[in-house]
Amino acid sequence: MSATETPQQEAEHGHHPTARDYVNIAVILGILTALEVSTYFFEFGPLGVPMLIVLMVIKFLLVVGWFMHLRFDTKVFSRLMYTGLAFALVLYSITLAALYLDNFSAMT
Repeated sequence: MSATETPQQEAEHGHHPTARDYVNIAVILGILTALEVSTYFFEFGPLGVPMLIVLMVIKFLLVVGWFMHLRFDTKVFSRLMYTGLAFALVLYSITLAALYLDNFSAMT
């Protein structure tokens, strides 16, 4: 709580991240990005695309939760963001399925 905030204002605003929290999240994001880049250099077989999608979702949630302060905002904004993420994943899955089916039909 800062010197100018009352206890009620502090309770309304909740916990906000410190500089150390931001550094920790940045390090985690760097490690996850290194894992993503490793998929270019190493063959992960059929696990490659699902692994990239999982890493994408984790990074997305970390960025919007901490750097965009969604974690400390009202639940309505969180629900809207998660709904958008779910729609994006469904759209991405449909696109991948369509590309797979198109490539599969071209091979036969």
